[in-house]
Amino acid sequence: MERSEYSAKDIAILSDLEAVRKRPGMYIGGVGIRGLHHLLWEIVDNSIDEALAGYCKNIKVTLHTDGSASVEDDGRGIPTERHSSGKTALELVLTKLHAGGKFDKKAYKVSGGLHGVGLSVVNALSEWLEVWVKRNGRIFYQRYRRGVPEGDVEVIGETDSSGTTIRFKPDEEIFEVTEFRYDIVSKRLKELAFLTKGIRIELYDERSGKNEVFYSEKGISEYIAIINKNKHPIHDVIYFETEKENIQIEIAIQFTNTDFENILAFANNIHTIEGGTHVIGFRSGLTRAINEYGKRFVKKYQPLSGQDIREGLTAIISVKILEPQFEGQTKTKLTNSEVKTAVESAVYSEMLRWLEEHPNSANAIIEKCLLALKARQAAKRARELVKRKNDIAITLPGKLADCSSKNVEERELYIVEGESAGGSAKQARDRTFQAILPLRGKILNVEKAGLSKALKNEEIRAIASAIGAGIGSDFDITKARYKRIIIMTDADVDGSHIRTLLLTFFYRHMRPLIENGYLYIAQPPLYRIKKKNKLYYAYSEKELEDLLKRIGNAEVQRYKGLGEMNPEQLWETTMNPKTRILLQVTIEEALQAEELFSILMGEDVEARRQFIIENAKSVRNLDI
Repeated sequence: MERSEYSAKDIAILSDLEAVRKRPGMYIGGVGIRGLHHLLWEIVDNSIDEALAGYCKNIKVTLHTDGSASVEDDGRGIPTERHSSGKTALELVLTKLHAGGKFDKKAYKVSGGLHGVGLSVVNALSEWLEVWVKRNGRIFYQRYRRGVPEGDVEVIGETDSSGTTIRFKPDEEIFEVTEFRYDIVSKRLKELAFLTKGIRIELYDERSGKNEVFYSEKGISEYIAIINKNKHPIHDVIYFETEKENIQIEIAIQFTNTDFENILAFANNIHTIEGGTHVIGFRSGLTRAINEYGKRFVKKYQPLSGQDIREGLTAIISVKILEPQFEGQTKTKLTNSEVKTAVESAVYSEMLRWLEEHPNSANAIIEKCLLALKARQAAKRARELVKRKNDIAITLPGKLADCSSKNVEERELYIVEGESAGGSAKQARDRTFQAILPLRGKILNVEKAGLSKALKNEEIRAIASAIGAGIGSDFDITKARYKRIIIMTDADVDGSHIRTLLLTFFYRHMRPLIENGYLYIAQPPLYRIKKKNKLYYAYSEKELEDLLKRIGNAEVQRYKGLGEMNPEQLWETTMNPKTRILLQVTIEEALQAEELFSILMGEDVEARRQFIIENAKSVRNLDI
């Protein structure tokens, strides 16, 4: 075997821009819908940092018709003076990684964009970017193409105000999708307005004419009331803010009569969807406080676990830290060890004081927690039934068509609506790695039913048994028998309803599947188009329109359901890994998920009726 030489000349040195464009996922977490919006968050976070520093009161975000987005603020404006390197400070922050005003703690005491890569990464991954800076009585302007300046910074006018406007168009060479979604942007800006009291954030969509303004004087206590508006709170919002060891801690808590915990955690306004030390500290402090109160004031008190205490809890945790440490550049988990101690101490003392001052509400909370303990014990007995071999044997034969592969990494489970579609799917599949589980009708609405009741439902037991990793608090993702679980339903109202019921079930009782990227939604085509001897498929109205423009008149068939496709068509369009389209389900939009499930699946009939009336025209966009 010939030995290959390995020397200094084999080491490639990439420029900052080349490095970002070559490995964008390292900086923004991916090139799908999440990575695309991460570009916008980097710029918005810079404006929010100006607000946190006390210099910005207004932010305007515009989604333009040409696919670009702009962010305008009335902060101090990015410095435009010459740097010791010879370039302007503006050009440095737009072209150099780790160049910014957030490292010496003079310009910003607290900020989200502490990695200093924000603007330069957005610039590198944009087809073009324009920046206007109002500062020192003048308006400065510069334009870039794929991160490279098209000219020097120039003065284009005079002004008596200050601020920065950045407009950029995501690069189609980099991103799988380049269209900003209004609902995702709206949700994040709404979140930021609650987390940054007193700042006015406007969103305008040129494409549709939609316009919203987000502003909150009360902050997260108002936010939690909105989250719980379709639930039944058992007390008024508990709110406190304090500072410990230079960490600003702001917390809002409310218990409802639901069965589910909903914690939204933020560090320097960044939504830490994977939690971290602030969440660990919060849970520990809350458990200690409630148990301490119960021990002191409740007769024959039975100590409660954290799990029992957090059932029905909605909480928002917002911490602001001088030097936050996150896992990964996309900042989804806080790791500062000192934060756990500070938050735990604050929550314990503040929560215990509140309970002592509000005995009626305190007793209602403890009663709720004790009921949760009894329900958990009942659910545990029900879960044990699912684990028994004889129970699984009753559920699965004739229903689950399993695959032959023993390699979990390649195994897929299709959960299919209806027996006829299930039959087609069984014929269409690749038996080596694709398993089929057909469902008979609609599964139980778990938003209304507790876990012990849900486990009496045959369809839910079949799903739990097929996946094989347990359910609820016993769920262990390492035991899952499949790496991909794919929901495949008809593209009609019934199919949408079944899909939402399944999503609710997975979100509430098998959430690690979503958190670890195991759950997908299949995308069967809406239309079959035949022109002479050629067949085409369209997955949306727009795709059909574009295709007919290209090929002219043709025979068009609208698929009403999966059962209308023969096995070959179902394989080619929806199940073949080389040609299918799968949507991965994520829980990043936690507030949207909570609101959607509570409205569509909860007990508030009027809220559900109003939501359907308001969204009737865009019913295809109801899915998460």
